[in-house]
Amino acid sequence: MITSIQQFATEGVKNISNIFSTYTTDMSKIAEMVHGVTDAVTQLGCSMIAEEWESYDELLRTRKDLRQGWYIVRRDETSLITSLGEVVYHKTLFKNVSTGESCYLLDQLMGLEHHARITEDAEARILEEASESCYRKGGANASINGDCISKEAVMNKLHSLDFPTVKADEKKTLKSIYIDADEDHVSLQYLENKGDIKKPRINTVMPRIIYVYEGVDTDGKGRARLINTKYFGGVYDGPDATNRLWTEVLDYLNEAYDLDAVEKIYINGDGAAWIRTGEKIIPKSKFALDKYHMHKYIIAATSHLEDSAEEARSEIYRAIHKKKKWMAEGVFDKIISITEKDTKRKAVEKAKDYILGNWSGIMLSMKSKDTNVRCSAEGHVSHVYADRMSSRPLGWCRVGADKMSRLRIYRYNHGDMLELVRFQKKKLKQVAGAEEVIYSATEMLRMEKKNRKKLGVLADLPVYSIPYAQVKKIAAIKNHIWGL
Repeated sequence: MITSIQQFATEGVKNISNIFSTYTTDMSKIAEMVHGVTDAVTQLGCSMIAEEWESYDELLRTRKDLRQGWYIVRRDETSLITSLGEVVYHKTLFKNVSTGESCYLLDQLMGLEHHARITEDAEARILEEASESCYRKGGANASINGDCISKEAVMNKLHSLDFPTVKADEKKTLKSIYIDADEDHVSLQYLENKGDIKKPRINTVMPRIIYVYEGVDTDGKGRARLINTKYFGGVYDGPDATNRLWTEVLDYLNEAYDLDAVEKIYINGDGAAWIRTGEKIIPKSKFALDKYHMHKYIIAATSHLEDSAEEARSEIYRAIHKKKKWMAEGVFDKIISITEKDTKRKAVEKAKDYILGNWSGIMLSMKSKDTNVRCSAEGHVSHVYADRMSSRPLGWCRVGADKMSRLRIYRYNHGDMLELVRFQKKKLKQVAGAEEVIYSATEMLRMEKKNRKKLGVLADLPVYSIPYAQVKKIAAIKNHIWGL
């Protein structure tokens, strides 16, 4: 690190001075000045990082007591893309005397996987951008100085992601809890392998979304905001898929709320079978039909009646407000009897089955005095899923659709991308009985004298703390070396 600072003091500062000197001749060139300074500073940062990593590698090379049982094979040049830029550095390949296994011990210290080419901070930037735009832009966003990875590499990283369970901040006591549920329709390029979608083309996958909230708050401008929203979702396949999804929701509810004190849990949605399943799994829950879909089916059943369409709709709504199912059934039968076209008649019959089949959900939605019983699932599907996955002509594979929907869910739950990247890594075992090494004052003074002679005037800089840092490095290595 100090070598990099020395070089910057002699060359980098001069370059920056030239940049500012050029700027004084034409002060409209703000961008050129900013870009020039940015390049100089990022180059310094990358050099300092490389020097820091190489200092650990040098300790491993020179201190045999830190690598007992390992001998040097060769020293290689390598690079890692960081969020600052590409860092080029050297690391040493060691071989174990007993097992014959070869290993870059520096990689083990740094927690890097075999053939890793990107650091976790850069990967977090990639996922952040890929969740918003596309794989290509995600790869281009790896570092601030333009170093990037391919869109295929971004896709592979997405496909390998695992996600943590949704955690509650604290346990609360409430009387009512609200749950909305819906799904998006995402186009597939292929099911498992390219070219496996045959006629008839079934190339749609439906990632599901469920979100739990504590009520609706309205700001001074009349805009509604859900209180303490937590999202769940993804592509759920298999016979027990629906149960698994709702069980995840139930686990969160048990952690976040005192369910014994809860009086009612409202499940709002369009009446799909998988949504109604929530009533069986979530205790004290009742289904309330989304009014948007109720209106949609009523309009579909009456739109072909032309001048009498408004009157027919009024009769259906009147039956609903009077809570008389038989009256609504009579109105639908009357419409069917006067409908001539088969396609229109089928549409009316479908609407009839939908309204009558979800009658209890309609009644709960209409008669509830709780103003929070309303559903905004369509809007949430649009914002959480469709903005990235289906609002534009995109094609996905099943795994990609599942992982992207879960990444979007994670993002809307205010998850930290860096923490998600770290969640993927397996914890490395520490050597049994390893303890922090404490060195004597004599050794520290000897190291101090040696470094002062090497650094000269730079040793008096306020940031200078090399001896202590050196001791910490040695302790860190001793605390991390294990049998491989």
